[in-house]
Amino acid sequence: MRVDLFDFDLPPERIALRPAEPKESARLLVVAPESFQDAFVRDLPQFLRPGDVLVVNDAKVIPAQLFGWRRRGDAVARIDVTLHKREDGYRWRAFVRPAKKLKAGEKVIFGEPGEGAACQAGALWAEVVERNEGEALLAFNLSGPALDDAILAIGHMPLPPYIAARRADDERDARDYQTLFAEKSGAVAAPTAGLHFTPALVEAARAAGASIEKVTLLVGAGTFLPVKADDTADHVMHSEWGSIDVAVAARLNAARAAGGRVIAVGTTSLRILESAAAPSGEIMPFAGDTAIFITPGYEFRAVDALMTNFHLPRSTLFMLVSAFAGLERMQAAYAHAIAHDYRFYSYGDACLLLRG
Repeated sequence: MRVDLFDFDLPPERIALRPAEPKESARLLVVAPESFQDAFVRDLPQFLRPGDVLVVNDAKVIPAQLFGWRRRGDAVARIDVTLHKREDGYRWRAFVRPAKKLKAGEKVIFGEPGEGAACQAGALWAEVVERNEGEALLAFNLSGPALDDAILAIGHMPLPPYIAARRADDERDARDYQTLFAEKSGAVAAPTAGLHFTPALVEAARAAGASIEKVTLLVGAGTFLPVKADDTADHVMHSEWGSIDVAVAARLNAARAAGGRVIAVGTTSLRILESAAAPSGEIMPFAGDTAIFITPGYEFRAVDALMTNFHLPRSTLFMLVSAFAGLERMQAAYAHAIAHDYRFYSYGDACLLLRG
């Protein structure tokens, strides 16, 4: 499909720079096949039925943005690194800026040149193994838990570009950009629909007869990349690692067999569920990479409803929700949200997509 079909105009003031407080006060646009309903996240339990299952992503965001430098003779260049996919104990794939300042074999030293970071015992640095346009494979001098600790110590929360361009990250983001369900470390972007949940909302959902199940998709920074191709057929997705364990898959299948709905909380939960689904719709245990790319025409097998935030124009995520609810329906829903002052993107409001 033509990528420009998924374009729309968004006033800059509709982009949320901070989450709603309290979290449940965020707005919720309920998109049914024949109607829109304006509600709040705290109202979510009203739209649940006994036997439904809310499937959340338990990925935990790491401070994946690193600032460093490389020296070439007397020339020093600042290098900004955003980790997006771990390859093994010491190697990460990362987006680097400015990429043209790096060559394979060069080192990026993290810290400020004036601090003498290159000479500090235990300083973190990485060698560029390979580079391709704005991406590089980095081999760090530390590995395993030692590397994790170093990243935690010096890294910054990887705020989406549309927020980072307007303000720096701060201590609030360490709390705000992490979901209630965060357990599995390694994500470099938050599963943002889960940011709305509090213990009180979880209890209210359970009181309505729904259950909560956890799956994992370690969200990569590739989720923020614009689609540069003119046609969706020419776009290549970045892969992400995910898992669904045997017991969770069994409970999800049992719930659907009993008439319950599988409601994905976020596009990341949906993507791992659909990656694990058999043609019959049975959800299978899963552990591995997925680069599933969902566009209109995709036949959904595992997910019956979707709670998600409002996404960027021309993005793979807007394509996904258009596949789920229909392109014209989502264009109308986004027009409604803009006209009624909904807040967009990672720290913004949410919508609940119900299918006929």
